[in-house]
Amino acid sequence: MADAVSPTTPPSETSPPAPAAHHPAESPAASSVFSLPLASLSPADPWRWLKLGWADFRRCPRIGLFYGLCFFAMGHALLAVFQRAPEYVLALSAGFLLTGPFLCLGLYDASRALQIPGQRPSLRASLKAWQPTKSTMAIFAGVLLILEMLWGRAALVVFAVSFNTMPGKANLLAMLLDPENIGFLITYTVVGAIFAGLIFVTSVISIPMILDRRVDAVSAGLTSIRACLLNPGVMLLWGALITGIIVLAMLPAFLGLLIAGPVIGHATWHAYRHTVGAAS
Repeated sequence: MADAVSPTTPPSETSPPAPAAHHPAESPAASSVFSLPLASLSPADPWRWLKLGWADFRRCPRIGLFYGLCFFAMGHALLAVFQRAPEYVLALSAGFLLTGPFLCLGLYDASRALQIPGQRPSLRASLKAWQPTKSTMAIFAGVLLILEMLWGRAALVVFAVSFNTMPGKANLLAMLLDPENIGFLITYTVVGAIFAGLIFVTSVISIPMILDRRVDAVSAGLTSIRACLLNPGVMLLWGALITGIIVLAMLPAFLGLLIAGPVIGHATWHAYRHTVGAAS
């Protein structure tokens, strides 16, 4: 009896190929930045951010005082502008308040280091925090600079239309308090509010997001705008707190900026972390 012959296995090349692994066309970070989930904030959150900012300042006071000294110097530079060109003071002072997140880049780096187990913040590292994202930071800084220049030009136009001559520093306060100039005050306030809103909405969480997630300037700016549209009341409160604290810190010869500046810088990092979250 002949042995039964088992059927032979077909050659491997005749088998259907295994399905290829799917590879996304773009990285998750790039594809999801516009759909990044954002937190719904409450009015208590800005106060909590300030508390966390104060805690970070106490944990690395040398770094904070260094940047506070920078804010102190900028305050006196603002005073010098007032003495030479008072028509630019309000625009430049508001821009100083609202572009603080970019100036506090080193403080964001320090706060980020404090949240990493086993890592300690250092002044040297904070001064180099801009290097990995220098191109993106330069683009965003350029956008803020353009807005500041437009704001200053608009302020100059309002002064020129309202008065025959530019007021000097001696009569500036009396001029602003004169009831006859109520039209000027309303116009100046509206123009300032428009530019202040643009700067704040675009930059409130953009710079720490660029530092943390390495996203491009457009994505960071749009995410910041989304966060403000989702939480308009809370972000308005946050902006008011920043403005009020800095204004009060400027009153005693700008000495308060030594503390208030770095605390707000650290707090802005926590505002970003709460609103967007850390990079995975």
